[in-house]
Amino acid sequence: MDKDINSKKKIVTARDERLKTALKANMAKRKAQAKGRVLTCSTNKEIQFKLED
Repeated sequence: MDKDINSKKKIVTARDERLKTALKANMAKRKAQAKGRVLTCSTNKEIQFKLED
């Protein structure tokens, strides 16, 4: 019985570590994407609009 509890704890711990690592990588990716969007948006402010008659 102790063997089952220990193996389940190891599985849960391993899963938690995988999820934690994946979340950290995902957050870094999203942060880089947001930073890239800010850089491209600031250069697009020079757009001029033509009004139609």
